[in-house]
Amino acid sequence: MSEAIVPEFSNPHLTGNNRPVYEEVTAENLEVIGNIPDDISGNFLRTGPNPFYVPDEPRYHLFDGDGMLHGVHITDGKATYRNRFVDSAGLREERAAGHWIYPGLNMLGDYLAKGEMPGVKNTGNTAMVVHNGQFFTMMEGGTPYRVSLPDLTTEGEHTFDDTVTHNFTAHPKVDVRSGEMMTFGYGVTPPFLMYSVIGKDGRATHQTEISIPKPIMMHDCAITENYTIFPDLPLVFDFERMMSGGGFVNWDPDNGCRIGIVPRNGDDSSIRWFEIEESFLFHVANAWEEGDEVVFQACRSNRGGIESTDGVDVREQLGQLHEWRFNLQTGEVASRAIDREYHCDFPRINDNLVGYKNRYTYAARFRIQDMPVFDGEMKYDNETGEIEVHEFGPNCESGEAVFAPRINATAEDDGYVICFVYNKAEQSSECHIIDAQRFAEAPVARIKIPQRVPHGFHAAWIAD
Repeated sequence: MSEAIVPEFSNPHLTGNNRPVYEEVTAENLEVIGNIPDDISGNFLRTGPNPFYVPDEPRYHLFDGDGMLHGVHITDGKATYRNRFVDSAGLREERAAGHWIYPGLNMLGDYLAKGEMPGVKNTGNTAMVVHNGQFFTMMEGGTPYRVSLPDLTTEGEHTFDDTVTHNFTAHPKVDVRSGEMMTFGYGVTPPFLMYSVIGKDGRATHQTEISIPKPIMMHDCAITENYTIFPDLPLVFDFERMMSGGGFVNWDPDNGCRIGIVPRNGDDSSIRWFEIEESFLFHVANAWEEGDEVVFQACRSNRGGIESTDGVDVREQLGQLHEWRFNLQTGEVASRAIDREYHCDFPRINDNLVGYKNRYTYAARFRIQDMPVFDGEMKYDNETGEIEVHEFGPNCESGEAVFAPRINATAEDDGYVICFVYNKAEQSSECHIIDAQRFAEAPVARIKIPQRVPHGFHAAWIAD
């Protein structure tokens, strides 16, 4: 894009495969190594931060970048690639001005120290969801953007007929059996947590405040058939520290660690809180009900990972798949590690089972280094305890992988695991399609992407 100046960066969040791309591409009939299965048809999608203009490059935070969607449309054994910026009002304003206007997260303290509250750009750069036949991309704390498929055109912000009045998480949960979507929004000023249920018609049917004592970063939630689950953990917004040059969130063990379980249409009067060990989780794998217990699985770390952690071992910040069982009758909590060997994140399941008991969970494996990267994918079996590993090989880095069921699938794992893979040596990207029932084997298809796909956040599979 001619108006974008492509500078050299030194910030690690802007170098290597975090370096932004600016050209919006449409490429059909992509080259394939292997064969694209003819029993899937749909869109593999990935969103992530891709700054058009970088605010204060030394202090740039990974969460700051403008949203960019990368899509591979697969049908009839062929693939088409597209990438598009999320066409936000903030990005349009900055492009018209020819420079950045909205400050990054690490700059907020400067403004607060001056008694100013800067504007926030709704980037839509974090995660995606489909509900009521519509596709949305979202950021932490903005309004969802409705986007058309497969062309990835931003159609505008979506307020659910003005029935959702709070900011919107990046991780709502959809119950495909009821058609409802559970969502929440957290804030740095009261109310610290709002919760909504959106009916299958796309309008909120229930909205309430959930009381928590401090403003925290609550990135994810979980649902079961009858409950919604909120983690109240020690990643706390600290304005005094922020104004003195500290990070925008900080680790505060005094906040405690607890999990709230509220009936789907419940409120403060019906929520149950369960204390757990000091820990943090960014991403939930799934939750479900078994008798009197709610089973909750997520990637658990000892620290939050995005707060100031000078002198902290990087492994303290990385997750491992973990399970808690909360007994709603006795109040007992059982906590156990599912995996003590590998560090991982971005856990995903067959989306048709969100909120219901699943056997298989897929997650991206960390390679431990100064800037950890994902170098493989894992498949966890809740029945046998087996962990399978899919290796991408030397110089390869991946990200979140998603499960795509075969057309007319007959089993939970009857389908494919799909992700983007970056080859550091070649500085090139591919879309890999892995047979989920032959998980450790080579991909059935490696789709060559005509431009590099920078690392991003979350992915999605949306069947045609």
